[in-house]
Amino acid sequence: MIGLPAGTRVWLAAGVTDMRRGMDGLAAQVQTTLSEDPFGGHVFVFRGRRGDLIKLLWWDGDGMCLFVKRLERGRFVWPQATSGSVCLTAAQLSMLLEGIDWRRPERSWRPSKAA
Repeated sequence: MIGLPAGTRVWLAAGVTDMRRGMDGLAAQVQTTLSEDPFGGHVFVFRGRRGDLIKLLWWDGDGMCLFVKRLERGRFVWPQATSGSVCLTAAQLSMLLEGIDWRRPERSWRPSKAA
């Protein structure tokens, strides 16, 4: 994953998105459906109907970037809402891209005594 600048917010577009859309179509969806500025430097994440494909739209200051990832097995964990957006942290985005359930991450066991 490309390192995002500090202060970059990650927005998941709830519901299903037509994955035939490219940069311009997704940027238009950000403006109309999410009421956000696609050129604001934030990351917008969209998921297809089957759930194994996501697209990330990001303005890096020089141009619009479109990243695509398809899982070979499994599905990306997505909110149950059918409209709106959900804000994620950079760590949650990393988990999402790895196919991990970012909603309920479990911390590893921590010992109570040193010896």
